[in-house]
Amino acid sequence: MHSMFKRTTAALAVSVAIAAPAAAELTGELRIFLDTSNPAPRATMEAMIGRFAEKHPGLEIETTVIDREAYKTQIRNFLTADTPDVATWYAANRMRPYVEAGLFEDVSDLWAEPEIAENLASTKGALTIDGKQWGVPYTYYQWGVYYRKDIFDELGLSEPKTWDEEISNCQKIIDSGRACYTIGTKFLWTAGGWFDYLNMRTNGFDFHMDLAAGKVSWEDERVKQTFANWKQLIDMGAFIDNHQTYSWQEALPFMVQGDAAAYLMGNFAVAPLREAGLTDDQLDFYQFVTINPDVELAEDAPTDTFHIPANASNKEAAREFLRFVVSAEEQTIINNGQNLGQLPINAKSSVDDDKFLQEGFKMLSTNSPGGVAQFWDRDAPAEMAKVSMEGFQEFMVKPDNLDKILAKLERARQRIYDN
Repeated sequence: MHSMFKRTTAALAVSVAIAAPAAAELTGELRIFLDTSNPAPRATMEAMIGRFAEKHPGLEIETTVIDREAYKTQIRNFLTADTPDVATWYAANRMRPYVEAGLFEDVSDLWAEPEIAENLASTKGALTIDGKQWGVPYTYYQWGVYYRKDIFDELGLSEPKTWDEEISNCQKIIDSGRACYTIGTKFLWTAGGWFDYLNMRTNGFDFHMDLAAGKVSWEDERVKQTFANWKQLIDMGAFIDNHQTYSWQEALPFMVQGDAAAYLMGNFAVAPLREAGLTDDQLDFYQFVTINPDVELAEDAPTDTFHIPANASNKEAAREFLRFVVSAEEQTIINNGQNLGQLPINAKSSVDDDKFLQEGFKMLSTNSPGGVAQFWDRDAPAEMAKVSMEGFQEFMVKPDNLDKILAKLERARQRIYDN
């Protein structure tokens, strides 16, 4: 079977064909679309698909990898035409439009199998809409503050636990000629991470989810308090300049070169930071600080998922692939520090001995009583997420525009949620 090569204006999609001639219980073609375009995730997924192919030599497996940002704009098109059998996506509200449009297959039958029901229970809610399950999780990961421990040591700083300690540390970092935080808001979701943490720490998980669900006005005083806390950092010069011109990857060198001391980011940032030359003696991690002591700590732990499109041609093989993906063994392999460097969801999997995975597992398992959010652009409907994250980016550049920004977001809320 020949490899297929696709080129679009938005993305380069490279296809890898894996085929074996022997007969097996599964036959035909299995087409898998992936958004894991960064080198480590891509290699991890392709190796996992190779292991699946070895178990099912009668299948011809065709894998298409699409740039993650391009994938987001193309998914609706390929779910309706040129439909694959399996596709990566995200949990919670990010899958809702495709569920409601009838483009994702109901896989509640898989979740009824004891092996899946018992070992993936922690994420069942994130895969459930209208009482049915629409995909399976393959990884999740913690967010938090990754920081340059050597810079903290140089300045005599320790990991902060409270907002006052965070601000105090930040001032000393600024006084040393550095920014406190690097960030790239060219793609808006990075600002969404800051909003998630500031709002959950200021007002709590339930309030944050109510806001995402359109139940709270953006002009509510509690929302304004979240932005007041954010403005405290912006006004003191905590963030790098011109962040709106950088992607999240383009913001990494500021931390690597020591021009910024920390990055609020997901654990996927660890691999490129190490590849850029930072050692584990230089790099460390802490949980985002307490702001309001009256609210329990909640975390962002986005869950990445596999789905079967409703128009898939080989649903039997697709279901078998989903079972394989969530097995304890595969979850252990793909999430270890040499691969995705994230956390397995299967309760029987082993957590890699990588120090950041261990810290993240401990944080999510024992020190996040307030709840686990999926991330702003997954918890809020897509249209509200887009307009609000545009507002977050504008606020970070022009914080004095807050009232105008919140008025715009409130108009959007009333339109989008039919309030």
